[in-house]
Amino acid sequence: MTFQCQRDCYMKEFVTTVASCCPAELKQDINGKKETVQGFTVKLQDTILFPEGGGQPDDHGLIGDVPVLRVTRQGQDAAHFVGSPLEVGLQVQVKVDWDRRFDHMQQHSGQHLITALADTMFGYKTTSWELGRHRSTIELDTLSVKPAQLQALEDAVNEKIRAHIPVGVKLLSMDSPEVEKVRSRGLPDDHTWPIRIIDIEGVDTNMCCGTHVSNLSHLQVIKLLGTEKGKKNKTNLIFLAGNRVLKYAEKSYNTGRALVALLKTGPDEHVEAVDKLQKSVKLLHKTNLNLLRDMASLIAHNFKNDPQRGNFFSLHKKEGDSDFMNIIANEINTQEVLVFLTVGEEKGPGLFLLAGPSEQVTQMGPRLLELLQGKGAGKNGRFQGKANSLARRGEVEALLQQHCNHQTTQEE
Repeated sequence: MTFQCQRDCYMKEFVTTVASCCPAELKQDINGKKETVQGFTVKLQDTILFPEGGGQPDDHGLIGDVPVLRVTRQGQDAAHFVGSPLEVGLQVQVKVDWDRRFDHMQQHSGQHLITALADTMFGYKTTSWELGRHRSTIELDTLSVKPAQLQALEDAVNEKIRAHIPVGVKLLSMDSPEVEKVRSRGLPDDHTWPIRIIDIEGVDTNMCCGTHVSNLSHLQVIKLLGTEKGKKNKTNLIFLAGNRVLKYAEKSYNTGRALVALLKTGPDEHVEAVDKLQKSVKLLHKTNLNLLRDMASLIAHNFKNDPQRGNFFSLHKKEGDSDFMNIIANEINTQEVLVFLTVGEEKGPGLFLLAGPSEQVTQMGPRLLELLQGKGAGKNGRFQGKANSLARRGEVEALLQQHCNHQTTQEE
């Protein structure tokens, strides 16, 4: 069957009846983790909430005052996942999240238009597409798209939008001769109801279950952002349609204003200003590294020339790096001295190096990893790696000092 959202994509509210309500669960991505939410699957006699399909995400909205978290297709029904039960037979008002719906309509109809003209103009077939949260992608069956072709395609799709071309919906029977003339990537195995056709007058006819604008003028504008390398022998074409273009322009303008304030230059000079800034930063970084290496050599030299030096040396340097630690360890005679070095935030993540007599390093390395919550390995008198937290560095230092004192006592 077709749903009310497919018969009238512009309907925002709809009254219908609850047909069934069953306990269910939904796996959701919450703060980057998959979590299972307990709730109910509600089926309605009809719905204006689109169930995901055809590359288009599902609608969000309300049934009464109950938020709908997910809508999927189950056979010929739309299954609405909600957090609270609804009484079977209850008449309810369904409301669609219109901003989300209209955005999906613009992106989906935009994809149809781009796909049709990319085929007509260059013979590039669409093999798949993705309606993303911030940008959409069309996978074209070609190794590359030349910049001139990209510009020509963008000009062509926007010309069609300015022409106010109608977009209609037709339902065809499975045995209709018109089906053979319609662009399609195939039907689901369980498809039994009439075939729904989206017809962009004089441009394209395509099998599709999604929601669409009724006229290309409702797309407002399409911007092709560029291409990326896709799967084998494919190219991904990235685009924005309608309100997404306006939001992109606003964001770009605000970014430009912020850069004017930071770089003290006009927008036309931003690239040159950033290039100069990057070169300056690289030079400063190189100078800083050289100073750190000189400092490492001096630190090691001072320790070696200290007449009261013992058999243990420890140092933490926030700005250091692996080379800084290795220079110190290389210049100190680690056959006789146990060296413990760390760099990074004092109570945050960092790097560590333990160098000294092989037996002592092998013995103390695992304990060091445990206290620093780190990962690392060692051989030939060196044990080094990354620490998730240097908060217990003091405990490590005390433990190593105690170990060295014990070794000295044994030798005496």
